[in-house]
Amino acid sequence: MRFVCVAGFVLLWVVAVSAQDPTTLSIEQLKNGIENRHPSSFYILAEKLFAGGKKDEAVFWFYAGQLRYRVYLLVNQAKLDPSGDPAVFASLSEVVGRPINEYAFGDIPQLAKTIDAVIAWDRSHANALTPRQKYRSEYDQIVAGLTQMRDDVVRKADSIRKTRAANGLENRS
Repeated sequence: MRFVCVAGFVLLWVVAVSAQDPTTLSIEQLKNGIENRHPSSFYILAEKLFAGGKKDEAVFWFYAGQLRYRVYLLVNQAKLDPSGDPAVFASLSEVVGRPINEYAFGDIPQLAKTIDAVIAWDRSHANALTPRQKYRSEYDQIVAGLTQMRDDVVRKADSIRKTRAANGLENRS
């Protein structure tokens, strides 16, 4: 029941901040111009890809969404209602992110490559919502955190694999 309430709230928020309900768009429609969409659209794209069996691509878009949403929240933290974007980010990260991360951490070398690809994609694609030129220090801070997470995961790969195996989760690498 709680999942349904959270998912319903998130859906209402996404529709409110978007000109069009992104949940009704196809994967290709979502991808078209995604760099100019609200970061919540990245999560919807990731969720649709994951449900469609395109799990590695879903990991990419999930982390691209994480990067963009974290920058957006950092840039706007003083003026955001905590029950708005910050709550939506937390909900999407849990609801959409949990199964995607469960999958992603099953192949740590691939996850590290994906994070590098996300950072490269983000640098090569403009962001109308939080332009990189205007918010360079915020971008640098978020990218540094993502890079640190990647390095920590790679460094702890053996431990992560053992924990996953002990919990009955698949290790693909």
